[in-house]
Amino acid sequence: MKRVAVVGGGVSGLTAAYRLRRLLGPEAGITVFEKTTTPGGKLRTAELAGVPYDVGAEAFLVRRPEMLALVRELGLDVMHPTKARAKIHAGGAVTGLPPGTVMGVPASAESVAGVLSEAGRKAVEAEPSLPELRLPGGDVPLGPLLRERFGDELVDRLVDPLLGGVYAGGADGLGLRATMPGLAAALAAGAGSLTAAAAAQLPANPSTAPVFGTVPGGLGTVIDRLTTASGAELRTGLPVCEIGRHGAGWRLRVGAAPTAHAPADNAFEADAVVLAVPAPSARRLLTDVVPAASAAFGEVELASMAVVALALPPGTALPEASGILIGHGERDASGVPYASKAFTFSSRKWAHLGSGPVLVRGSVGRFGEPGALRADDVELVRVVRDDLARLTGVTAAPVETLVTRWGGGLPQYGAGHLERVERIEKAVAAVPGLAIAGATLHGVGLPACVATAEAAAQRIAAHLTA
Repeated sequence: MKRVAVVGGGVSGLTAAYRLRRLLGPEAGITVFEKTTTPGGKLRTAELAGVPYDVGAEAFLVRRPEMLALVRELGLDVMHPTKARAKIHAGGAVTGLPPGTVMGVPASAESVAGVLSEAGRKAVEAEPSLPELRLPGGDVPLGPLLRERFGDELVDRLVDPLLGGVYAGGADGLGLRATMPGLAAALAAGAGSLTAAAAAQLPANPSTAPVFGTVPGGLGTVIDRLTTASGAELRTGLPVCEIGRHGAGWRLRVGAAPTAHAPADNAFEADAVVLAVPAPSARRLLTDVVPAASAAFGEVELASMAVVALALPPGTALPEASGILIGHGERDASGVPYASKAFTFSSRKWAHLGSGPVLVRGSVGRFGEPGALRADDVELVRVVRDDLARLTGVTAAPVETLVTRWGGGLPQYGAGHLERVERIEKAVAAVPGLAIAGATLHGVGLPACVATAEAAAQRIAAHLTA
């Protein structure tokens, strides 16, 4: 019987376990180790005022196939957002999030006229007349490039809030090819300007097909289905402290959780290992096994954030929007800055959450600002409620609140990220019976994580059946 150890019980690790079961058959022994007491990683569905509510990732991109196909394969229904549109607080005012952009990079000056001042609009209008833009061979820092071509206003008011919703980081710390590969490809094909590159990425006839989806009962349902369908032995509360070669296979040292009654360390032997853990854990586990990959993982920077979920009394009036993004440094009419970077009005955004308590989630924390999360839960709730009141006028006292902290939860895809991942994958490829997966590699979204998990499972299955 072949034995596979999967380290990490998030969506990447459990998807890898599920695919391995399909590839290796019922006789394979698959064990998933998760250091926390609950599997799921960034997929976490909690109960808020009696309603299942996602306090981690709350949706996935349906225009990329991997997650959508997995959800359907697991027999789950897919729900799409309502027609409510997102808004943005930019330049001291709330306005509709403009269409006709690629993560805020505009296809025309008209598409962003409502967000920018007249001077900012003219800077966008002039961008195609600047010298032809040709990218070097490697990645380039996104923020400086956008600021040089469009000026600061577009970056600060539109691009940064959009990127902050994905990476909890701004354009100045991210790479163009790593975060907007389509734009980079259009420029490589001769678009000549960022405006033309953005236009090339937009469909000629905009589709009304939904962009995002989720599942009834919360995305934690996906974790439950993967766990069951994988048939894997799930060991929670047990961090893997060390991995090493053992003959033709592997030996793992598993440390017991502080509250467990198991011995301090346990040896576990396997024929193959899948690592689906955040960059710091991957760095530590690969130090002696694949030093080059370990070093590259150690270069990945991380952002921390918190989700503050509020259940407001039934009937509480919310703005006619799915949510509001807030630019860094934005202030209210009195000049007081906002601490939150975004609000999601879940009861507006998702039809299945439209009755009962009115559900809202605020996001706090950006890359390079760890101080935002040093406050205790009571203070974070107070800060988010204050921001919500100043932003929308909603002052209703919540019937229940829930604070979820994601310390180091979001890897930053800086200008050197693609080269870093290439080094990791090249080094791991030279080690038989080892594979990696997760958000550090090719995207932080759920479809990208699922894709890395499926590739890891294919690699391990090919090794074990060779």
